[in-house]
Order: sequence, then C-alpha cells, then structure tokens
Amino acid sequence: MSAVEPRLLLKSRIVSSVFRVRRRIATGLAVILAVFFGFHVMFGRNGLNAYEAKRVEDRTLQKQLDSLKQENDRLKDHVDRLQSDPDAIEHEAREKLHYARPDEVIYTLNDAPRPATDASSSASAAPQGVQAKR
Repeated sequence: MSAVEPRLLLKSRIVSSVFRVRRRIATGLAVILAVFFGFHVMFGRNGLNAYEAKRVEDRTLQKQLDSLKQENDRLKDHVDRLQSDPDAIEHEAREKLHYARPDEVIYTLNDAPRPATDASSSASAAPQGVQAKR
C-alpha cells in the first residue's frame, strides 16, 4: 500500500494545483471583463460621455425651439394685426414702402454723416433719419 499512497498524493497535488491555476485564470478573466465593461460604459458609443453630450445637445435644441416658438407667436400676432388693424397696415406701409399721405412732405437725411473739417460744421449737422411733416 505504500506504493499507492505516493500516487494518490501526487494526483491530489496535481488536481489541487490545477484548481488553483484555474481559479486564478478565472479571476483574471473576470477582472479583465469587468475593466472592459467599465471602459465601455464610460467611453463607449452609448456610454456616459455620449449620454452627457446628448443631454447638452438636447438642452441647446430645447432653448432654440423655445426661441423659435416665441418668434413664431410674435410673427403670428404681427400677421393678425396686419390683417385686421388699419393703423398697423398704415404703419407698415409708411415704414417699409415709404408711403405718405397726399398732404405730407417727407424729408430724407443722409444715412452716413460727412466727415467734418472743423467744429462749426459738425455742430450744424442735422440728426439722421426720416421726418414726416404735415
């Protein structure tokens, strides 16, 4: 029986070393997989960084949408006034088309002031703009 004992002892040592190595390999693979998945969660195509960038883009687009809605409402109000309010129609015709009533005289001044050579000519310069007189 003494010859059988060393064989059993050798087999048990081999089996225990194989289990230890297998356990270490499995632990190493589990750590590598955990690192890979952690990296993928942070920096992957749909990771946290991409998610935060999409949230910032969403906020920017939401602000742009709100400003466009406000501009759209303002333009709708302007169209409604132009369709129903005679004063708004007259104001628009005067402002955009430079219309005037038959008894009015319109004075138009230059848009860009001429460069002044002395102080007396700059003091007598008239204000810019359009004036209507009855």
